[in-house]
Amino acid sequence: MKTAVSIPDDVFNEAESLARRTNVSRSELYANALRALLAQDSEITKRLDRVHRTANRDPALAAAARRTFAKTEW
Repeated sequence: MKTAVSIPDDVFNEAESLARRTNVSRSELYANALRALLAQDSEITKRLDRVHRTANRDPALAAAARRTFAKTEW
C-alpha cells in the first residue's frame, strides 16, 4: 500500500543514511521499523496483562489497586 506521511527533516535524513548503510530500500526500512514498534507494543501489552492477572489473584493487592484507581483523576 502506498501512503504519504510527514516526518521531520532530521529523522528523514538519518533514515536515508541508515537505508544506504544497510543496503535496504526506504520502504523496507520504514516497514521494518513499524514492525519492530508494533512487536514492542504487543510485548508491553502482554506484560501488562500478566501483571493484571497476577494482581487479580491477590485480594489485598487488587483492593489496593482499586483504592488507588479511585483516587486517580482520569
